[in-house]
Amino acid sequence: MSLDTVVEDIRDEAEAEAERILEEARAEADRIQESAEAEAEEIVETAESEVEREIEREREQRLSSANLEAKQQRLEARREALAAVRERVEAAIEDLPEDERVELTRALLEDAAEEFTDADAVAVYAREADQALVEDILSEYEGFSYAGPYDCLGGVVVESEAGRLRVNNTFDSVLEDVWEENLKALSDTLFEDR
Repeated sequence: MSLDTVVEDIRDEAEAEAERILEEARAEADRIQESAEAEAEEIVETAESEVEREIEREREQRLSSANLEAKQQRLEARREALAAVRERVEAAIEDLPEDERVELTRALLEDAAEEFTDADAVAVYAREADQALVEDILSEYEGFSYAGPYDCLGGVVVESEAGRLRVNNTFDSVLEDVWEENLKALSDTLFEDR
């Protein structure tokens, strides 16, 4: 065998070995590339899924926030409407016809007087505009006297001279009691959900 043949055989073997190594490297590169592409696809899918979840969470938070804000606005509108109704009621009480004012004041004073049967001197406070009316009614009660103005819509505040007992029978206190007792029914009537 000649040297050229041996060199040729070694070269052929080397080329074959190089080709085999190159094929293995290409196969390994293809496998690595496929694996990388699969991993990249999985990362993209995971990221897309995370983004979708984050978008959904953000949407839910905004929706919840918007619902809460709408509810607060409805409650504020209800409070304002109820306050307007209350103001109208107070205005109507303030503008009561004289005969009704006399009748109601008399009834409130009579009710309060029951608490002062043993008192020698009783002070009665009333709305300044009702002074003459109250003094006229007090002429029927022994030991009772008008003591001065009281900031209210009408009615009376009755107090023993010793100050141990005080009864607030003003229109305001009666309105407050009636308002509190009927607020839910009033609210339900005004804001009935349809």
